Amino acid sequence: MTSGTEIRNSDRPTSRNASPLLLSPASSEYVTTTTCGSNGSTYAGSAAASAAHAAAAAAARAARSRRGRHSSINLDNLDGPQETMSPSDFKFLGVIGKGSFGQVLLARHIASGKAYAVKMLSKRVISRRKETQHVLSERSVLIKVLHHPYLVQLHYAFTTRHKIFFVLDFVNGGELFYHLQRERVFVEPRAMFYAAEICCALTYMHTKGIVYRDLKPENLLLDREGHVVLTDFGLCKEGLQNSSCRTGTFCGTPEYLAPEILLKKPYTRVVDWWTLGAVLYEMLYGLPPFYSTNQMVMYEAIVSKPLKLKNSASARARNLLTGLLKKAPEERLGGGPEDGEAIKGHEFFRAVDWALVEQRKMRPPFVPRVTSDTDTRNIDPSFTREPVQLGSIGSPAPELRASAKLADVNINNNFNNKNNPFKGFSYARPDLESEVIDR
Repeated sequence: MTSGTEIRNSDRPTSRNASPLLLSPASSEYVTTTTCGSNGSTYAGSAAASAAHAAAAAAARAARSRRGRHSSINLDNLDGPQETMSPSDFKFLGVIGKGSFGQVLLARHIASGKAYAVKMLSKRVISRRKETQHVLSERSVLIKVLHHPYLVQLHYAFTTRHKIFFVLDFVNGGELFYHLQRERVFVEPRAMFYAAEICCALTYMHTKGIVYRDLKPENLLLDREGHVVLTDFGLCKEGLQNSSCRTGTFCGTPEYLAPEILLKKPYTRVVDWWTLGAVLYEMLYGLPPFYSTNQMVMYEAIVSKPLKLKNSASARARNLLTGLLKKAPEERLGGGPEDGEAIKGHEFFRAVDWALVEQRKMRPPFVPRVTSDTDTRNIDPSFTREPVQLGSIGSPAPELRASAKLADVNINNNFNNKNNPFKGFSYARPDLESEVIDR
């Protein structure tokens, strides 16, 4: 990066005006941001404002539904040994997500007949926007989280001259955002179920030294049985091994940014527990806490305004939200060495059998309607109506055609290789047949 004015372009809808945030000159990462209009009213929780709140929630969701989002999704490993892989090994069936750098495509592997989500990114756009390190980090994180039931699984990664491909689980129960948009709020037991599975996923990532930093309903998928699957690891930070490790990158999604990030202070993994609180709040009340269509008003509220909690949520839920949404990170629930274990012990989760949750054996309160491995009825129609845009993929020349073997997991060392920063990018998941999760 050359200056403190680099930004990460927003994956927000074109109906909103993109307003980049400036970064700290020391930062090498970028911020996802958007301007949501000029209305300065914040979301307040009085009974008299309920009609206005419902209208605001509907308007906000209508706008947010047009965001460019990465839907990643499951089934199984590719069967049998394969020396090379290229786009011609897949039949691309449609679009299931999109973002700044490309599309996420539903594809069937021709040889095995299995369905996958194939995330296709443009090398040219990645390079122009100085996002190479984020893509390499996403690959690194995906490789490190192969063993958890609530995290999307990477099966293969390969490149051509012009494109990068991630072959991922196809989880076709829909985004949590999609279901929340339709129902406005979730009943408390349902919100508790999702919060428990999210807590397990984040706690596991923290044990690997990974801070997620971008928890939001758009990045939470439901599988065909109704379990949560966390996806999109592009803003993850590796190397934070304990509660005292800090980083300083200004990044995230505006509605869910923790106060310490907005204040540009060094922060710890406890920012993930703020975002869990924000998502739980949204599941129970219909909008993120401190939400405003005016971004600067919202930021000011996140940093300095008191948290408002309607009595429509139980006292236990309100107490948990108060703990997770403490503005001072040292006072926030989950901020100590116990990390997620402190949250699991909260009275809100008194009915949760954490042993069952860890094994993905707790019965989901809602099961999406899914009739086949390629069923897209739960995918936002704004995506599925899009045409597949393979564009100029480039020939899979021998030196670029992916080798389907376990590649160098330390590919991040290639970041300074300006001629080919994606050298060694190819990856094939080890044979984990005994641990395959049937989504």
